[in-house]
Amino acid sequence: MSPAKKRTRAYDPAKIRTAILAQFGNVRQAVRTLPPEQLALPTRLPGWTVRDLAAHVTMAVETVSRNLDRDEPAKPELTLLDWPFATAARAGDIAEDTRDLAAADPDLDALYARTEDRLTRKLADAPGDRLLAARTGAMTLADYLVTRTVELVVHTDDLNAAVPGLDIPYDRQALAACTRLLADALAAKAPGGSTEVRVPPYAVVQCVEGPRHTRGTPPNVVETDPLTWIRLATGRTAWRDAVAEAKVSASGERADLSGLLPLMG
Repeated sequence: MSPAKKRTRAYDPAKIRTAILAQFGNVRQAVRTLPPEQLALPTRLPGWTVRDLAAHVTMAVETVSRNLDRDEPAKPELTLLDWPFATAARAGDIAEDTRDLAAADPDLDALYARTEDRLTRKLADAPGDRLLAARTGAMTLADYLVTRTVELVVHTDDLNAAVPGLDIPYDRQALAACTRLLADALAAKAPGGSTEVRVPPYAVVQCVEGPRHTRGTPPNVVETDPLTWIRLATGRTAWRDAVAEAKVSASGERADLSGLLPLMG
């Protein structure tokens, strides 16, 4: 079964919009306090400084406004569950655009302010079924906004990892949506019912071909916390390391997900 044929979870559009603005605000509040020496620190994204990454967060959100300015595509090309698998092809272009943006906008807080104001205005009367000509493929605004929770949560974690003592909070709805989309993407990539993946309190999915359990505890169970799951799904953490550090519990012969991760390049 392809990701496009997998049933997509429903998300509350109003909560997603609120979550995006809240998480963007969390990042803005933290970035504005960083001195030049911390903005120059390296991140776990090869070749990216903290300044680059902070600029990229605005770019990830500004794409909503920019795509709303473009002509509406004739038809959708991408479902929500297709999106995680379509991002790798654009990585090179995104890295180049990010460095250009960071160099062109030395005042990061002003950049954040413009981005937030424009997004708020653009979303005020934009319907969720409006199609956007996104880089990865045309998709509805409602679906595209869910993908922005992934961008915001993942890069919040990247910033927290890069700057000692930085502790940007995670909006609960943004973290939940990010966790659920990536869990559902795993189920789309490896359909089946032999393994249960639990990411409490946000997601439980069945995946991997094999005997399907019907009652009681399934024979193959993987359990982890939301941030560890997100790091596994996006390649920030290796499966073997997460298991060795007891950040993942995996029981059963079909509970090794190393061959399926990461989901996003």
